[in-house]
Amino acid sequence: MKYIRQFTIILFLSLAGEILHLFVPLPVPASIYGLLILLFGLKTKWIPLEAVEEASTFLIDIMPLMFIPAAVGLLDSWGVLRPILIPFLVITLLSTVIVMVITGKVTQFFIKSNRNRKAEKDEQCSK
Repeated sequence: MKYIRQFTIILFLSLAGEILHLFVPLPVPASIYGLLILLFGLKTKWIPLEAVEEASTFLIDIMPLMFIPAAVGLLDSWGVLRPILIPFLVITLLSTVIVMVITGKVTQFFIKSNRNRKAEKDEQCSK
């Protein structure tokens, strides 16, 4: 029952992202809006981590399986991709590196801010 409740919360936030996507005229996928709502809820403690933790871990564990249909679609589109293979590979590699760098920088920012917050809390407790 716990998993059903956690998946329901995640699905509700995804639905909220879909609705927000209808009203905000930006070229941002609706799933990103849902993830941002979830991030905001977790950071503000509006959504406790325990409310979505196990279902989120499960979804992350099965994520590689979600790429199989996309890979099969690429194989099916080989005739279209063949003439533009070099530009396709260059764009794919560059965008992958860019995403990795940005993700690393954002992760470092959050880790550093968390350490600073803990250090401030420890400093206040020692006074």
